[in-house]
Amino acid sequence: MKKIVILLIIPFLLTSCGVFKKYTRPDFQTDHLYGEHNSSNDTTTLATLSWREIFTEPELQQLIDTALAYNVELKISQLRIDEATAALKTARLAFVPSFFFNPEGAYAYTPSQREYTYNIPITMSWEVDLFGKLYNAKEKAKIAYRQSEEYKKLIQTQIIANSANVYYTLVMLDEQLRITEATVDVWRENLRIMNAMKDAGMANETAVSQTAATFHSIETAVFDIKQAIRETENALTLIVGKPLNHINRGHYSTLSFPSSLTIGIPLQLLSNRPDVKCAEMSLMQSHYGINEAKAAFYPSIVLGGTAGWTNDLGTIIIHPGTWLLSAFGSLTEPIFNSGRNMAQLKIAKAEYEVSILNFQQCLLFAGTEVNTALSQCQTARAKVTSRNAQIESLGKAVHNTELMMNNANTTYLDVLIARQSLLQAQIQQTEDWLQEAQGVVNLYKALGGGTK
Repeated sequence: MKKIVILLIIPFLLTSCGVFKKYTRPDFQTDHLYGEHNSSNDTTTLATLSWREIFTEPELQQLIDTALAYNVELKISQLRIDEATAALKTARLAFVPSFFFNPEGAYAYTPSQREYTYNIPITMSWEVDLFGKLYNAKEKAKIAYRQSEEYKKLIQTQIIANSANVYYTLVMLDEQLRITEATVDVWRENLRIMNAMKDAGMANETAVSQTAATFHSIETAVFDIKQAIRETENALTLIVGKPLNHINRGHYSTLSFPSSLTIGIPLQLLSNRPDVKCAEMSLMQSHYGINEAKAAFYPSIVLGGTAGWTNDLGTIIIHPGTWLLSAFGSLTEPIFNSGRNMAQLKIAKAEYEVSILNFQQCLLFAGTEVNTALSQCQTARAKVTSRNAQIESLGKAVHNTELMMNNANTTYLDVLIARQSLLQAQIQQTEDWLQEAQGVVNLYKALGGGTK
């Protein structure tokens, strides 16, 4: 009998070598992922820096700390890690024999006799994983656990980036509010002067009406900016995950960003970005899913036994009882399963192909995000330089126009137009600053920063 079992098992052992294929990453093309920014071979990158080194403002750091402590999505991601940990423990315990305590008793009564029987056994069952079914299930659980950790890192990077972007938006709106309120005061004075000039016969009603319309337009903008500030603060409250009585923030002129925007090489996205790593882990799970589906074609071997105390030995009842010892082994080989195993294998292979495409798409998306964010930063910095020159020129234009008006070489309306142009340029300057700030944040996130 022993020889027969061995002869049955040997062919399966020889044919099952392919079930235990380890995962190897497919050869993905990462060249030109950064578009025109692929010329450098420098492996330094912003992603290697801690988020505290990128966002050095104390107010922003305190805000991010609060968000990392209270954000609901981050708490949920930690619970997902706990679930994956339990699932991995379950998969590992599948390799350990199972023991069960199953006591039984019976009592029979007839007028001629009374009989009672009992069994107090402990049974053991152990599946021998010769063909990788349990191994591949354990590997999938291990990858799922690692994936849950990367998902938490993904949520963390999003929280940090979103908190910084909204914070910088608030700083920009604060500056726009300051500029606009100061401009309202100027135009209020302008309107007073225009009314005085009309009374003196130096201006007509049309000029006064135009000045009044501009004044009320700028005054209305103040209310719009205040409403935008309130909405932005509410959005930040949702990110943080708790009510915020007051959001402290600095002045935009005191904030600084890294001067060197190092992006490294595209291949580093595979090890830096949590979403790319999650996509690859989905691919790894699909790989071991194929192995698991293949293992279903091979037999299941289960060893078991019973040990205990009984007084029931078939038709013989012994009092008070004796030891009960038994052992067994079983081998189950699927012969006809209505094609279900083959269908499951086809499904697993299709899921693997889908995972490859998803991974490729995720990697491509990551590269375009880096390219877009870097271009955003570079464009914004160029605009800031030009805008500063524009504002300097407009400031001189306002000053010169005022001098010309004092010498009766121009009208006060020309002065108002020059001041209006200066206001628009100053507002646009704050928007350029925000574009640069958010470009740095988006680039840091796109490179996979924020996990440290």
